[in-house]
Amino acid sequence: MKTDTNKMKTFYDANGYLTSVDVLDEKELFQAQKEHAKLEEKFGKEYAQYNLHNIHMQYEWVMNLATHPNLLIAITAVLGPNVILLDSRFICKYPASEVPHKEDTAPYVAWHQDIKYWGFEGGPVASVWLAFDDVDAENGVLQIIPGSHKQGILEHRTAEIPGNMLTANQEIPKHLVNAEDMVECPLNAGQMSVHDGLTVHASEPNMSDRRRCGFVIRYVPTTAYPIKDPERPRTFPATVLVAGIDEYKNFKDNAPNFFTKTL
Repeated sequence: MKTDTNKMKTFYDANGYLTSVDVLDEKELFQAQKEHAKLEEKFGKEYAQYNLHNIHMQYEWVMNLATHPNLLIAITAVLGPNVILLDSRFICKYPASEVPHKEDTAPYVAWHQDIKYWGFEGGPVASVWLAFDDVDAENGVLQIIPGSHKQGILEHRTAEIPGNMLTANQEIPKHLVNAEDMVECPLNAGQMSVHDGLTVHASEPNMSDRRRCGFVIRYVPTTAYPIKDPERPRTFPATVLVAGIDEYKNFKDNAPNFFTKTL
């Protein structure tokens, strides 16, 4: 395992991402899909597209996903042993047959860097996509520009094309994106990708007849600290220490009563 984690870190440091990391076995995946289906039924698919936010604070099964041993092995490999869960959100791109596109505009995610609007400094952020469905080019696979995390924070502006799912409707201008270097990160359900907060990435609309749903989780090392960002003020009500120790105490440990840290 040590060799594997060393390889993970080497690749991640050079390229800014990992992909096809096995997390859930068949039984675990089935159970997670079943629990998520209950939320879809309760709230409706239109709501479930983007609004199941930080529910690791409410549902033990969601927290169990965010602290799955296979997941934390990779996260601690790239961030170090002391890690805080910063934020989580389910993101689902449904086919138009299930959730009609508003104003006939297919939702997509523009080229961007996660860290641009996160409101903290002092450390990197690692973003996980834990796939609940198989992901490929047809249903809106993650697109990555390898090595782009070494460029620093790039200019972002308001997206030109309608349908951008990002909360601030931001995008990196095309002339700053080396699109010819783009790689796709297809996943089987139960696998995850991880990318650095500075890695330039995007995803196209889901034009298939299949759903593309994933659990997005952000992690930071305990060295990170919140800052006041006038562009986009943020609060962090759902931070949880999930690995190691926190000698800095920059973020409150909001661990729910049902959670016991094991790493």
